[in-house]
Amino acid sequence: MSKLAPQDKFLDLSDYGRTFGKFLANQLKSTRFTPIHVTLLFGVSGLIAIYFIINESFYLASIFILLKSGIDAADGELARLKNTPSYTGRYLDSVFDIILNFLFFMTICYVSKTSIWLTILAFFGIQLQGTLYNYYYVILRNKSVGGDTTSKIFEYKSPRALPGETQKSVDILFFVYSIVYGVFDKIIHTLDKEAYKVKTFPNWFMTLVSIYGLGFQLLIIAVMLSLHLIEYIIPFFIIYTALIFGIISIRKACFKA
Repeated sequence: MSKLAPQDKFLDLSDYGRTFGKFLANQLKSTRFTPIHVTLLFGVSGLIAIYFIINESFYLASIFILLKSGIDAADGELARLKNTPSYTGRYLDSVFDIILNFLFFMTICYVSKTSIWLTILAFFGIQLQGTLYNYYYVILRNKSVGGDTTSKIFEYKSPRALPGETQKSVDILFFVYSIVYGVFDKIIHTLDKEAYKVKTFPNWFMTLVSIYGLGFQLLIIAVMLSLHLIEYIIPFFIIYTALIFGIISIRKACFKA
């Protein structure tokens, strides 16, 4: 977790793919592979998982979902190893994540014959969950001494392109990012307007919040698929979303601005 100062590091339950991500990045650091190539690769892994879900090969689907999490950790690691940070890669990664999440849920809906409206509700819920985690995590990163500040707490305009990328690509991807994530950001910011004023969050609290990280969400999906509980995945994530209010209540009660 190099984005945080040592005293702010916490057990991130959603970051189990980091070890594999670092291994893969180290294998690619001397090649022509770029972080964006790795982002495309985790997209392919997600699509393969979807193919196996459609064919009801749930064990194989679970493997590729978990592989997707590992590869997802590698693009940022490779960017750090090659010293090539980019907003293009960051926004592309996020856009791919939400597209794959939508496709995962639509595929689960199709195979399990779940109501489309319940599926949309579950998808909306899983995005709110991830947004809450990212909101608190970005706040912590920005407050952490020497922490990473590439991600801003509030993003209202396209950032200035970094060396090696064009402003046009950054602007386009920021626009797409704002459209697909904007409503979720606004809801979470409305629910906890004062969170950004808090000096820091303790490690135990961030570990709790990490159950809403994308990696942990995908781990839940993979486990439920491998147990052939596909018809329960969508109802589970609808109920799981209710924990948002509990986590925000803990933040407001324990860590006042």
